[in-house]
Amino acid sequence: MNRSEKRDRDASPATIVIAALLAAIAGFGTVYVSFAPSDNGRLAVLPTKQGEGPPPEPSVAGAGGASSQSPLAGLNKGAMAAFVARSKPLDLPTIAFLDAKGDTKSLSEWHGKIVLLNIWATWCVPCRAEMSTLDRLQAALGGKDFDVVAINIDRGGGDKPKSFLAETGATHLQLYTDPPGKLFGTLKAVGMPTTLLLDREGREIGRLVGPADWDSPEAVALIKAAIAAAGSA
Repeated sequence: MNRSEKRDRDASPATIVIAALLAAIAGFGTVYVSFAPSDNGRLAVLPTKQGEGPPPEPSVAGAGGASSQSPLAGLNKGAMAAFVARSKPLDLPTIAFLDAKGDTKSLSEWHGKIVLLNIWATWCVPCRAEMSTLDRLQAALGGKDFDVVAINIDRGGGDKPKSFLAETGATHLQLYTDPPGKLFGTLKAVGMPTTLLLDREGREIGRLVGPADWDSPEAVALIKAAIAAAGSA
């Protein structure tokens, strides 16, 4: 009998169990790192398709901190603690989707406005509670300077999304859909819902992964700061 066979035979059941637990913990840590924000507040990203590479990371600290280069500095607190601002606006790829009539829309149609671009789905439980806050934000601030553009990514027609908006009492939001469900990947989103704040040129100036109270005082202050900064640029 060689030494390796002897070690295998002598290994106690307790040793085997401990080894298995350590392996499981290590595996859990890998999943956590892949799906959760890292300690420095930057967004963790899922693996992308070959050749795409990861999206440029926001360079602003997490809750309570922000880059001095950002006009949104210091506003990621309270209900907006998970909001991560970018020190420099990020150009986005062309984004096309459908309206309630089935006509193709493009974000370029909102050029000149601050836009809160929200990605949601009917199967997303947190989206249900968030939708009413987005609706109230649109009612309060929507107009010539700002709009909430909430796009559903269910694969299929618009009947379920339309019912969803009705059930949540979202009467101020327009129905927009992405039936192929490609928008999630196009924006390199890492969770549902995902919300991007865009400047008047259609560039991303920050994003928040997960649900939020978008009609909170902190959210309103964030949006008003974005509008004021864009107006003085």
